[in-house]
Amino acid sequence: MLVHNRKATFNYEVLEKYMAGIELVGHEVRSLREGKGSLEGSYIIIRGGEAFLMNSEIPPYQAKNTPKEYDPRRNRKLLLTKKELSLLAGQESKGLTIVPLAMYNMGKKIKVEIALAKGKKSFDKRESIKKRESNRDVLRTLKGE
Repeated sequence: MLVHNRKATFNYEVLEKYMAGIELVGHEVRSLREGKGSLEGSYIIIRGGEAFLMNSEIPPYQAKNTPKEYDPRRNRKLLLTKKELSLLAGQESKGLTIVPLAMYNMGKKIKVEIALAKGKKSFDKRESIKKRESNRDVLRTLKGE
């Protein structure tokens, strides 16, 4: 896994997951393979029958060799089938959000794992924190024995 969005599973309840390709420039691919990049605060919109990854940051691979007009937070096109796009667009209009979960290698290609998600309320977030802490306590006690 190249880049992981940890906040997404905390802030959203994941309903369905999809895999999408992404259009990148060569130096962006090299930067991602080094583990640079961030999906925090990024989201996906569907405009004109195409999906775009918004607000994700991929810093330049070599800052001195990158073009001057390069924007690390530019919008990147996602590659999905027409069937998936129409399904996601229909669900998005119902009030659900599409968020990226991770970027990873699949052979020579870089893929983005996206999810159809529903926003969590603050009491749901508190509940997930309590559950995580109780699991940690149980593991600590088991490990101590």
